Amino acid sequence: MKWDGHVHTPYCPHGSSDSIKKYVETAIKRGFTRLSFTEHAPLPKSFMDPTPHKDSSMNFVQLEKYLKELRQVKQRYKDDISIQIGLEVDYIEGFQKEITDFLNDYGPMLDDSILSVHFLKTHQKWLCIDYSREMFQEVINQLGGIEKVYERYYQVYLEAVESDLGFFKPKRMGHLTLVRKFNKKFPITTSYETKIIREIFKKMSSSQYQLDMNTAGTRKKDCGQIYPTETILQEAMQYKIPLIFGSDAHCANDVGADYQRVETFLNS
Repeated sequence: MKWDGHVHTPYCPHGSSDSIKKYVETAIKRGFTRLSFTEHAPLPKSFMDPTPHKDSSMNFVQLEKYLKELRQVKQRYKDDISIQIGLEVDYIEGFQKEITDFLNDYGPMLDDSILSVHFLKTHQKWLCIDYSREMFQEVINQLGGIEKVYERYYQVYLEAVESDLGFFKPKRMGHLTLVRKFNKKFPITTSYETKIIREIFKKMSSSQYQLDMNTAGTRKKDCGQIYPTETILQEAMQYKIPLIFGSDAHCANDVGADYQRVETFLNS
């Protein structure tokens, strides 16, 4: 089975206008037999998106249209590819009840979903760690250093793994090392990452969670790495965590991007 398990759509405010049909037909052309659409789920209504244009996710008004269109596409291409209807859900500290209520409402309509961490709360406000170099620098300034950012991020990620979000909690954790997106600009030498990632993997293994093997970082000029890196993926394999390839495509041309690199790693 050739599966891209993390793909976005034109419903993403910070993505492209490529049609869902174009995403699907690109996947078919590239030999994929399964495709998971995992658009950014609406953020909790009481949470204020900290990005300047408030474009981190689709809003609730779009959600029903998104689900309806995917149901139609799933039926239309059923003889060519398996379409999975899903969402990428943000884990946000303190908003567990709203997230759980959302999943209880929409979980029955989904085939496949991802749980990710994009937002950190500093001493002063919420910030999106992967929005820009400038915002990442602000996170560093407010938390007191790059090591503190990594420490905080992985603490929240571990909390996401452990959190009880109800029956419909996603079974796949998204881009574990997203905090590395700007690692060429803000390098780190601490060994803290290895220790807490092992703790995360222990919890994921006991809960039978999958891990998003996300290649988006290879297309980011300040990263150049898979999320997570091959070294960390090898660690995940020691815990027998299922690894699911995800291009994290935000345009049709990126569907399946760097799949060969991942396949080579898995077969090595």
